[in-house]
Amino acid sequence: MLALRLKRPLIPSTKGSRWDPIELDRVPIPKPMPGEVLLKVHAAALNHRDVYIRQGLYPSIKYDSILGSDCAGEIVETGEGLNLDRYTGKRWFINPAVGWESNPRLPEDLKSYGVLGHLPLPGTLAEYISVPATSVFEIPHHLTWEEAAAIPLAGVTSWRALVTQGEARKGSKVLIPGIGGGVALFTLQWAVAMGCEVWVTSGSDEKLERARALGATGGVNYKEAEWHARLMSASSGNFDCIIDSSSGPNTRLFIRSLKPGGTLVVYGAVAGSEATITMPWLWFQYASIKGTNMGSNAEFRGMIDFIFQREIRPVISGVWAGLEKAEEAFEEMRAGKQFGKVVVRI
Repeated sequence: MLALRLKRPLIPSTKGSRWDPIELDRVPIPKPMPGEVLLKVHAAALNHRDVYIRQGLYPSIKYDSILGSDCAGEIVETGEGLNLDRYTGKRWFINPAVGWESNPRLPEDLKSYGVLGHLPLPGTLAEYISVPATSVFEIPHHLTWEEAAAIPLAGVTSWRALVTQGEARKGSKVLIPGIGGGVALFTLQWAVAMGCEVWVTSGSDEKLERARALGATGGVNYKEAEWHARLMSASSGNFDCIIDSSSGPNTRLFIRSLKPGGTLVVYGAVAGSEATITMPWLWFQYASIKGTNMGSNAEFRGMIDFIFQREIRPVISGVWAGLEKAEEAFEEMRAGKQFGKVVVRI
């Protein structure tokens, strides 16, 4: 089968310019182990995690990893203990968080837990992938292969951030900084569908307009002077939860934007890994800061039920035909041009 693998660069990169190469290799089709299923991949999607791996910003980089965490396809073979008939004629996608069943706080066993797309686990940018049967879920009927492939990692990450950690519900007031990426857009779609009042920020006026078209109440451009004051004036602040991927100096501002008892949920640090905050704001406002990443199988099921009931479709920035076009898809994400998910048809 063909698979897209991470390769060691022949010439070391200079600081800040690392971009490890990828190659389309022919490798053996995996044989499903007991309790596993073999999925023939019809579409896969990229995440910022894949970009970070190529930039050397991911811990313990392992070369020859097959990249990719998201995909949709059909099950063509099963390992010992499973009946192929149960899976035949249906469409499936995968929760890339392998080994996390239902604990709402964190994976049950961190030593055995892992995420698809980095060795020792397989990746989805390949023609086939073998995964535990507990990780596959039937695709809602209204979704295409490409739409289904776009959902898993960003979808379950945003679902957990908003619903489990942020405890959002109908009527909640939600702020989503940095709208445009997969997690932020899914958070917007979930929140709007459940009846929340949603505000967003972006460095692009075009992205702000597109977010409003998806149901955001309003937003501000964070590249403009006094953006936070403008946000507070327009929205009146008092957010029940803020789902943030920026961190850095924004953290202090976001804590001050919460209502008493509000929650700042953090899943990224694109603006910086260190933050200075005024600690008394936490206890005097009864505020919380929660870190989150990925999501359990139980959360994945909850997300699928919600998608099915509301017939939600993901926002797709573009579809590239064939694994040989994957480098073009990577460049789209690397440049930050996308609004929605970047998908590769296989």
